[in-house]
Amino acid sequence: MDSSRPTVAELVAERWGDHRAGMWFEGRTVSQHRVAAGAAARAALLADLLPQGAPPHLGVLLDNVPEYPMWLGAAALARAAVAGINPTRRGPELARDILHTECRILVTEPAHLPLLDGLDLPGVRLLVTGTDTYTELLVPYTGARPDGSRAAPSDRLLLCFTSGSTGAPKAAIVTQGRLAAAGHALAEHFAVRRDDVHYICMPMFHGNAVIADWAPALAAGAATALRRRFSASGFLPDVRASGATYFTYVGRAVQYVLATPARPDDHDNPLRTGFGTEAGPVDAAAFERRFGVRLVEGYGSSEGGAAVRRTPGTPPGAVGRAAPGDDLAVVDPATGEECPAAVFDTDGRLLNGGDAIGELVNRGTCAFEGYWRNPEAEAARRRPGRAGTGGDWYWTGDLFYRDADGFLFFAGRTEDRLRVDSENLAAAAIEHILARYRGAAAVAVYAVPDPVAGDQVMAALAPPDGAAPFDPLAFAEFLLAQPDLGTKMAPRFVRIVDRMPVTATNKIHRVELRRAGFRCPGPVWWRPPGESAYRPLREQDTRALLAQYRAHGRAELLDGYG
Repeated sequence: MDSSRPTVAELVAERWGDHRAGMWFEGRTVSQHRVAAGAAARAALLADLLPQGAPPHLGVLLDNVPEYPMWLGAAALARAAVAGINPTRRGPELARDILHTECRILVTEPAHLPLLDGLDLPGVRLLVTGTDTYTELLVPYTGARPDGSRAAPSDRLLLCFTSGSTGAPKAAIVTQGRLAAAGHALAEHFAVRRDDVHYICMPMFHGNAVIADWAPALAAGAATALRRRFSASGFLPDVRASGATYFTYVGRAVQYVLATPARPDDHDNPLRTGFGTEAGPVDAAAFERRFGVRLVEGYGSSEGGAAVRRTPGTPPGAVGRAAPGDDLAVVDPATGEECPAAVFDTDGRLLNGGDAIGELVNRGTCAFEGYWRNPEAEAARRRPGRAGTGGDWYWTGDLFYRDADGFLFFAGRTEDRLRVDSENLAAAAIEHILARYRGAAAVAVYAVPDPVAGDQVMAALAPPDGAAPFDPLAFAEFLLAQPDLGTKMAPRFVRIVDRMPVTATNKIHRVELRRAGFRCPGPVWWRPPGESAYRPLREQDTRALLAQYRAHGRAELLDGYG
């Protein structure tokens, strides 16, 4: 056992005897000691329930309730691993997640029991929190004391499912040593104090909440505040009631909070920092003006393959530079060569996106610990580097571009890359441009197959509340006025939605948008080939388009872009 590296089990055990506030939930607070005692009781129960000879894995199908962090602590003490089960998945997909990670125990709550109706889960024992049976099971173990000495840094602790935007979700392995190290690093980076309170409003089945919110609080001895499920209207009341000083966010959470009615006392809150991804510079600035809270954008996947940190001097829109020890490069996947530096105009607009945008690759050592029972997915992440460089590179699956000073800018996922008339485009780059349009409060850009070859650009626009109906002439004039909009970037199809579909982590549900394509509930506008004006996509237009797809043998692609 490597005694020089900390474990999560040790951090949990350190809270024993600490009678400061440890966890806030729905107006009630429990001490650090009681949280550690709860973890110890559940660890003792777990040791008796897990069958011998099987992977020590348990699934946790819970909202953000106090049971969740207690079971994380229990798993660490018992040298077991938690698979966070996403309650937005259904039927065979939900069963697949539980069975793929070989969970012998599934911890859930009465509200989620209907999700399990009719599922075949052989060998899985169900523990339902909040029931008399559950309470009776725990009673014999309530005197247990946490012992962090038996755990090793190499013990698996988390099986974090990826988003599943391309195929079935993959379960990334996170060991106790890596999670404890991440917690210490973030606590140091954000100067987390023992009297801080971390507000956990992102779902705990997702790596963001556990790695970037719970772990640094645990490492620093800070308290946590839980929100059962994210609520934009409940955000500020929770922050004030719990005294929260730090929170994490992903996807559109920041935009949802900004969409709530402004109040004169919005600045009256204890928050110091928000840490997350995808807020964007415009919304980050608006959040700071309204709430007096600085948002720090970062990049780091649950897989641990690469990390980008914001440092002093980071320009607007950039994420930051490579973390110490990482040799990050923006690489053309087709050639393995590093992409040229980004070129900007005087307004900071990217001018050479087609050349500068590539996949972010870590050419040095990385903390990636693999996927559970998925060698094909591991092979896609670890691939040989360019000839002559030696060793494997870690391919993140994310698109970036880099300026001349080495600052990195996020440009989307690799599956968000489009190929239009033999030119590679990044959806995020087009979104940044369309976000300037006053008639759109939210924008999503994605590929739909071209009838002949490659892709076409489709955009979904959600207008601001009270906005006038979509004006196709005004939109076309807006596009013509954008100096950084390449000739292949203008959307062929524009879908108007009242509200963007989102995933459980508040990210835009691009899979759903791509699957629907232009055969979606209206209204949809389009530019026929050779025309510059947008007009409604009518049923006869759709029939004519489908005939083109069939004529070129590409009709099946319309159902396969998810």
